[in-house]
Amino acid sequence: MRRDDGVDNGPAVIAKRVDHGDADLEEIRNLAAAAGYEVVGELTQTRTEDPAYHIGEGKAEELATLVVETGAETVVFDNRLGPYQTYNLGNRLPESVEVLDRFTLILEIFGQRASTRKAQLQVELAELRYELPRAEAKTSLAKREEHPGFMGLGEYDESREADIKERISRIRDELETIERTDQERRKRRRDSGFDLVALAGYTNAGKSTLLRQLADDLDVDENEQRHPDLATTAESEDRLFTTLGTTTRRMETDRRDVLVTDTVGFISDLPHWLVESFKSTLDAVYHADLVLLVVDVTDPVEEIREKVVTSHDTLYERNEAPIVTVLNKIDLVDDEELRHKQEALSALAPDPIAVSATEGTNLDRLRERIDRELPELEEERLVLPQGGDAMSLVSWVHENAHVEDVTYTDEEVIIEFEASPAVVEQSRSRAGDLVAADG
Repeated sequence: MRRDDGVDNGPAVIAKRVDHGDADLEEIRNLAAAAGYEVVGELTQTRTEDPAYHIGEGKAEELATLVVETGAETVVFDNRLGPYQTYNLGNRLPESVEVLDRFTLILEIFGQRASTRKAQLQVELAELRYELPRAEAKTSLAKREEHPGFMGLGEYDESREADIKERISRIRDELETIERTDQERRKRRRDSGFDLVALAGYTNAGKSTLLRQLADDLDVDENEQRHPDLATTAESEDRLFTTLGTTTRRMETDRRDVLVTDTVGFISDLPHWLVESFKSTLDAVYHADLVLLVVDVTDPVEEIREKVVTSHDTLYERNEAPIVTVLNKIDLVDDEELRHKQEALSALAPDPIAVSATEGTNLDRLRERIDRELPELEEERLVLPQGGDAMSLVSWVHENAHVEDVTYTDEEVIIEFEASPAVVEQSRSRAGDLVAADG
């Protein structure tokens, strides 16, 4: 299957082992498709983990047969495989067949979607963090064994571990530099009267579609280098990991200027090292004035509950901004199912907004809720001496505040408006300078 962006990784068999119950292959099937693989075969097993093959030895033989019969070039496990398990499975398969686990697949998708320098660095950081324990294992084993390349893990190279650690350190330093720039940009936006709203939630919940509906305007320049063949607007395709970096767009309301940022989607069952690698992507959420937690209402209620709990834990770690739960895709459920899920989630998500981003249903209610939840605006009245500088300040206030009245006399300009505290403070300072200069 060739994806819309042209990536075609060929035929693949997907596999999953679970300790109990039946293995659900839907997510790994979607992940494989998102990476550009054509799923030509599936294999599952319910048993405890085998230390040598992850699945049982007999099942490994069955997997090898399935690969040959389907012509698969890749085997993708919806599990985490150790280096020895990956090596042993590879020995059972035709020589050209590659074995991926869940996390190497996710990193592959991230690598395909990384369109900014920040995203590319985060992908590389995650890859290095994934590789580091394997390099450490090689170092440890090679020191104990007589022959380099013990168990086929590759030639022993003690310098590789040091190289990885050095590169991780350099990437962290560069990401910190980028984040300082991002923080300065957010401060400038706040000082200009913008309220910052962030969209959060799991992949495929519809965040990018909602962004387009709420803020169908030109993107705000993020000053980040993108590949020339990638669009700068948020995509809204029905596929996973569409948004790896952040996309910020301007949403105009009657009283406010609002910037809405679509962020990388949360993903279930991720190890700590992978989440940490992408923490800087979530800084747009952590520094927002309001977070919209977008939930796919078509998911089973227990899955929604688990995702909401995990999202709240992640968001409240570094953010005290209000969180509004947005139940998206109500066009795909009937009224009874929607009511049932709202009641089941009432303790976790009181007073959610139920919308359809695709059809535009209830978006006016959502805009009203955004205005209500954002920090209170302050009312201000300035009396300015007539002159060109006063007109310049009046123009600036019009651009950065909600002006209620302007009165002109022979000697004065009186302007009444409401704005964010930062804009009110700036306007007072500039008005003070005008009065002092006139005096």
